[in-house]
Amino acid sequence: MASRKSLLSTAWALAVGFFLLVACQKEEEGPVSAAATAGFSALPLSVPAPADNPSTLAKVALGRVLFWDPVLSGGKDVSCASCHHPAAGYADGLDLAVGVNGQGTGAARRFRSPNSIPFGPRNTPSVLNTAFNGMMADGSSQPSAAPMFWDNRALSLESQALGPLANFSEMRGHQYSEALALDSLVARLRGIAEYQRLFSAAFGGSTPITAGNLAKALACFERTLVSTDTPFDRYLRGDKTALSDEQVRGLNAFVQSGCNKCHSGPMLSDYQLHVLGVVDNEKNQVSDSGPNGSYAFRTPSLRNLAFTAPYMHSGKLPDLQAVLRFYDPGPGPRPPLNPNVAPNQRDPLLNVRVTDPQAIIAFLGALSSSSFDQTIPARVPSGLRVGGN
Repeated sequence: MASRKSLLSTAWALAVGFFLLVACQKEEEGPVSAAATAGFSALPLSVPAPADNPSTLAKVALGRVLFWDPVLSGGKDVSCASCHHPAAGYADGLDLAVGVNGQGTGAARRFRSPNSIPFGPRNTPSVLNTAFNGMMADGSSQPSAAPMFWDNRALSLESQALGPLANFSEMRGHQYSEALALDSLVARLRGIAEYQRLFSAAFGGSTPITAGNLAKALACFERTLVSTDTPFDRYLRGDKTALSDEQVRGLNAFVQSGCNKCHSGPMLSDYQLHVLGVVDNEKNQVSDSGPNGSYAFRTPSLRNLAFTAPYMHSGKLPDLQAVLRFYDPGPGPRPPLNPNVAPNQRDPLLNVRVTDPQAIIAFLGALSSSSFDQTIPARVPSGLRVGGN
């Protein structure tokens, strides 16, 4: 009898243990399944590059000093780093950019007085991880056709790099016309002996300093500005301790709320243009109607959100709570919408019900990491102040 009881007790204990083991496995597998079905994937540990611009140490070193050298601006007082500073996650922490005639960095940047330069018309996107723009969930990508800017108007980091140099409010100013901007900058660089050496080492040839090579060097440097070890990346690679319980709950709520309909893949973006009806920024003199007057703007990446508030193309949503309330206002007054966008123009994908918003915000925090390169060069070849004013 005692032996039979002992066998029954053992069998019961094994059954309970097996049940608990299966239950625990199902509990662990649930979030993984949610992440997989939502089309998420970790960022690759290697960075793709176009065939005509493979990365080299010489190009990256050249691109770094060019990024920080105000010689690329009309008045020699603004650099790429003025609006893309590592302390602000390679963005600027402002609703709209302050470029030419600006002073300071990050959210403290302001126009000097007197001023005749307008704000940049849109919120400054971070340069971080733009090397992965356009990458699909399966890891496939075309770096030579990667969509850039809020309206996808440039394809590839190379084509993006030259845009701000010729833009009036960003870096050109009053010094020369848009048509003469790149030729003027190339002439400046050719007059600096150190740049002659650096371009020659990076590209070779009898005339290595060209606008095309300038763009290639900047793009090579920007492809080093990546952050691939966020908690979410570690989680997707198999470390189930990388996310807290609240973040796992937020991941599931993110999917259940339908956020992944547009925010999926390695960069949590579908790279498509959508009409959301975000209110205009009052600092702009005219309404920003986007490409072809459509009021459609690209789905932004959600990576490194911890560094890049305020949000949306107009910078009008100050924090993630405001972003979630924009999609699902719940009780109380609705956040203002753009009066130029009729309700039937808004993308039907906006019809979502946000569940567990605080958990979603906790999950979004797992998409950031401060491990990216934040090096500031001690000097730049022009001899000007590193980073400009």
